[in-house]
Amino acid sequence: MIYPIVKYGQKVLETPAEAVAVFDGDLEKLVADMFETMYAANGVGLAAPQIGISKRLCVIDVTSGDKPAGKLVLVNPVIVSTEGKVTQDEGCLSLPDFRAGTKRPQRATVRTQDIHGKEFTVTGEGLLARAFCHETDHLNGLLFIQHLSMLKRDSIKRKVKKLMKAGEW
Repeated sequence: MIYPIVKYGQKVLETPAEAVAVFDGDLEKLVADMFETMYAANGVGLAAPQIGISKRLCVIDVTSGDKPAGKLVLVNPVIVSTEGKVTQDEGCLSLPDFRAGTKRPQRATVRTQDIHGKEFTVTGEGLLARAFCHETDHLNGLLFIQHLSMLKRDSIKRKVKKLMKAGEW
């Protein structure tokens, strides 16, 4: 099932998500639906709050579905270390059509659980590190625009308000 993506301005995107405590078939179905939703939206990551579900769960695939081994499920993730800094254009499925140069770590290590509740640690570099940070931010109630200068952030907010007023958001 493809879920509609929640857009910026909805409270669920700015509220820290609840920890996942139950690892069952419902969670497996939700993860499958999240991958389907992410691929349909041409994303490389999707956090549960982006589909209106306040759970500490995200899916990531920086290969865009080209490599099955590239699919990652992060349940209750915590970033435990980062290295380096790099600024690159970043966007968000919840802020469609908006991109901005965003500073993120070059390398990030995440302690998380898999779909069965087993804990593991994974390290990513480049786009994968960016995705770890971006999706974990969503689970903490943050969006990438909060990493931008106040001027750039306010510009995006004004454009979104204009779109809302026109009924296009």
